[in-house]
Amino acid sequence: MFNAVPATCFEPVDAASASWPAAPTPNATNPASARDEAALTDLLRHPGIWRRRSAPAATIATQPSGHAALDALLPGGGWPQGALCELLVEHDGLGECSLLLPTLAALTQARRRVVLVAPPWIAYAPALAAAGIDLRQLVQLDASSNNTHWSIEQCLRSGCCGAVLGWLPRTDYRELRRLQLAAETGGTLGFMFRPLAAADSASPSTLRLRIGTVQGEPQLELLKCRGRVGGMVGMRLRA
Repeated sequence: MFNAVPATCFEPVDAASASWPAAPTPNATNPASARDEAALTDLLRHPGIWRRRSAPAATIATQPSGHAALDALLPGGGWPQGALCELLVEHDGLGECSLLLPTLAALTQARRRVVLVAPPWIAYAPALAAAGIDLRQLVQLDASSNNTHWSIEQCLRSGCCGAVLGWLPRTDYRELRRLQLAAETGGTLGFMFRPLAAADSASPSTLRLRIGTVQGEPQLELLKCRGRVGGMVGMRLRA
């Protein structure tokens, strides 16, 4: 049924003197391997990749927060541009809005629009103006609970806003992922206010900050940040 294989096909071989083909090595003589290695290196330099033990990416675009202690901790020295930042608040009135006032003032003075989506209270214009915010660049959208995510996503994606602030009592990973991608597309700062209980849930956001109390004083804690391991921020907030 099978043809016999000639014995000459299996002649004895001296392993010591045999000449085996060399295995390919990832160097300049192997162009395909060199291209793959270069592509991997470029990929790992991307600021969107969080490598716990690596140094912060020096090329990340940021917006100064106006707080020296916080800027010293954040990679690039400020809020990451084109990214979603979650502010997880123990309860209202801990200074979560005062944390953003220097950034909002700088953006509006540069004629960049700032949008507030579904805030739980009415913005007090005199206090905002006293903080240096140009009220002509401030827009408030009173979206219903069914339209809050859609409104935030459209503002982030449009590319015409300097920052978008949204209040999300309830959301999930999929919706946050859409908002993160929208912020990247529009190159917009996205600040999402959420209850502190959400800290136990997974999130695709670039940055997560806990705003709570320590011995009765409002304080900030870095829970997640691409390019940096979390830790306490040496600053107190003005309630």
